[in-house]
Amino acid sequence: MKIESLNAWLPNQKPGSPLVIAGPCSAESEEQMLRTAHALKEISEVSVFRAGIWKPRTRPNNFEGLGEIALPWLMEVKKQTGLKVTTEVATAKHVELCLKAGVDILWIGARTTANPFSVQEIADALKGVDIPVMIKNPINADLQLWIGALERLNLAGITKLMAIHRGFSVGEKLEFRNDPLWKIPMELKVKFPDLPLLCDPSHITGKRELIQQVCQKAMDLDYNGLIIETHPDPDKAWSDASQQVTPSTLASIISSLAIKKESSQDKSYTNQLNELRDQIDRLDNELLHTLKLRNDVVEKIAKAKIEQNVTALQKGRFDQLMKQRMDAGEKLGLGQDFVKEIFDSIHEQSVQTQTNLFEKNKK
Repeated sequence: MKIESLNAWLPNQKPGSPLVIAGPCSAESEEQMLRTAHALKEISEVSVFRAGIWKPRTRPNNFEGLGEIALPWLMEVKKQTGLKVTTEVATAKHVELCLKAGVDILWIGARTTANPFSVQEIADALKGVDIPVMIKNPINADLQLWIGALERLNLAGITKLMAIHRGFSVGEKLEFRNDPLWKIPMELKVKFPDLPLLCDPSHITGKRELIQQVCQKAMDLDYNGLIIETHPDPDKAWSDASQQVTPSTLASIISSLAIKKESSQDKSYTNQLNELRDQIDRLDNELLHTLKLRNDVVEKIAKAKIEQNVTALQKGRFDQLMKQRMDAGEKLGLGQDFVKEIFDSIHEQSVQTQTNLFEKNKK
């Protein structure tokens, strides 16, 4: 993908400082919009004002935004404060209205990202238009779906792209509203290092008291910025009241963040880092060698099963193995989720190795 740097479309962004986008979840009135925007203007780190005009909801009869009527309010925010403005679009009609009004940046929400037909409709509506577009991750944990949405916009000629990590919907009840699953945005960052990445702690947490810690985590992972829902009176907000913060709270969150440097010129640090990376390389090579030896044993097991006409997969054995490995990992200070993910992959490879030998034996 051809992607322009963040500085190309936000030239006034301070190098080394996170981009901060803030504003209410929903546009409720012109007074609410302007009140919020003027308060945000006093926070130097905030450079873009956000507000939802169209709000996709799971069920009808919930507040779905005021629609087109709120676009002039967004433009008034831009006129009075000088902040760039952004809102969510989900259809070609939304795009047309926003472009006509003069909205600076568009974003595509998680529900829309999950539907390639909807993303393509938006991409087609943007052909020949030079406007920044931010794309939230899909609701489900599907990196390829997220990449696909970015590629559709890129193929339409949009090079000012940004990804927004807003967490993923999972079955079990967690501390957060949406599971961050940090490894997915990190994979995206590795695949597309030039793609700016924002964190949306409001939707990840669903609770304003947890926002700061997620913001700090994002900064530790070298995200380019944050998009935080901000309302002058969050408890009275028409949507997502529990995850919005006041402008003063936003200022406190931003000032509390420890922004880490991408690198250091200190020679002793560089030497130490190189030595430690050499250790990692050696350990990784040993790990790969051990995995190869393990796979050789798996092949011997498969041959023994073939001789005795025993199935490749034995569920009881896997459950026992997983419990033993997770208990051993916990004693070593390794997280259970980490150990489980590793041994799930190892087991999958083991089953594949045995299945392949079983298939060969049939021939």
